[in-house]
Amino acid sequence: MIIEFLADGFEDVEALAPLDLLRRAGDEVITVSLNDENTATSSHNVTYTTDKKLSDLNDLAALPEMIILPGGMPGAKNLRACPQVCGLVMNVLGNGGHIAAICAAPLILGELGFLNGVKCTCFPGFEKKLTGGIVADTSDGGKVVTDGQFTTASGMGMAIRFGIELVSVLHGKETAEKMQKSIMS
Repeated sequence: MIIEFLADGFEDVEALAPLDLLRRAGDEVITVSLNDENTATSSHNVTYTTDKKLSDLNDLAALPEMIILPGGMPGAKNLRACPQVCGLVMNVLGNGGHIAAICAAPLILGELGFLNGVKCTCFPGFEKKLTGGIVADTSDGGKVVTDGQFTTASGMGMAIRFGIELVSVLHGKETAEKMQKSIMS
């Protein structure tokens, strides 16, 4: 199971592209709102219905194998301010799981101290928030980076590549390449 958190102010494409691609790959991806209802409103004022709300996670039988943190503002800041999200990220990492963050969302991982020695990327201007991280040179293909338990991406324009990379992490490079060919005309 994969959990994708949707906090008010998230970037639509950064959430929907990886969600779509992972579901196409057959993964169970559960969208989770931080609100009291199963809704989250994007930075572009589009309200989405989520599969669950944060309080529903108290009944998880097992930790997810992956957590996805979309960017967008103030979405990334709202995720960072949520103790339950930060705690679950810590538990998933401690259990060998994978954390994926795009655009501004890698700031969460940097501020929590998880990026020490990890090659990573983010939206330009947020690099100082990647405390301890080795920031990839985005001019040299470092717009989507996987290093160990982390996949980070530079922004909305990389959302499909980010989703394809997550398919690769979970299902292997061959499956990801087939997925990429199937969605390109």
